[in-house]
Amino acid sequence: MAILDVLGPVMVGPSSSHTLGALRIARFAYKFSGGIPEKVKFTLHGSFAETHKGHGTDKALLAGILGMRADDERIKDAYKIADKLGVEYEFAQDDLGDVHPNTVLIETWKGGKSYNVMGSSIGGGEIRIVRIRDVECDIDWEYNTLVLVMKDKPGAMAGILKRITKNIANLYMRRVNAAENRAIGIIEIDENLPKEDLKRVGECDYVYELFYIPRD
Repeated sequence: MAILDVLGPVMVGPSSSHTLGALRIARFAYKFSGGIPEKVKFTLHGSFAETHKGHGTDKALLAGILGMRADDERIKDAYKIADKLGVEYEFAQDDLGDVHPNTVLIETWKGGKSYNVMGSSIGGGEIRIVRIRDVECDIDWEYNTLVLVMKDKPGAMAGILKRITKNIANLYMRRVNAAENRAIGIIEIDENLPKEDLKRVGECDYVYELFYIPRD
């Protein structure tokens, strides 16, 4: 048993599931979209939708998308800080399908580009990222994560992997547009990727876009 199983995670409360987990999902989305977005929409599902204000889920989500960590005392002021920064935010409720009750879809807009991440808070502050860019996945964010929009062609992934010098823990690939030969590749890596690796991968002819989300 780990020490966190006994003492619990370091966080600003009140709930590890509804506060800490929500914040970590939003912080993943913050890193995926390259920083604080200009606009964000949170679509809450199940228990998140029913109790988000009472458990502070709304403030946690806003704090995470602003880049705050779980022990940041400013979480309680997330609305004021978002307003001061000029971030447009919206909270909605919807049925997101057959997913965990504590699930949120986060859509962000930044620099003329849009991003989306869907994640579930499964308890004790642990999360599962279950969709990125509308592509299903299963990421617990225990690893450094590389997300690629890439060509769906024979040898594409092999060509990309040759440019990574660190050990790969998990690998996902999903076709997203057969007509355009596009796919999403998700690579989980044990160690932080050197800048040289990221540069080599980004310059690969098979790669359209690259997003790197270091483990938090």
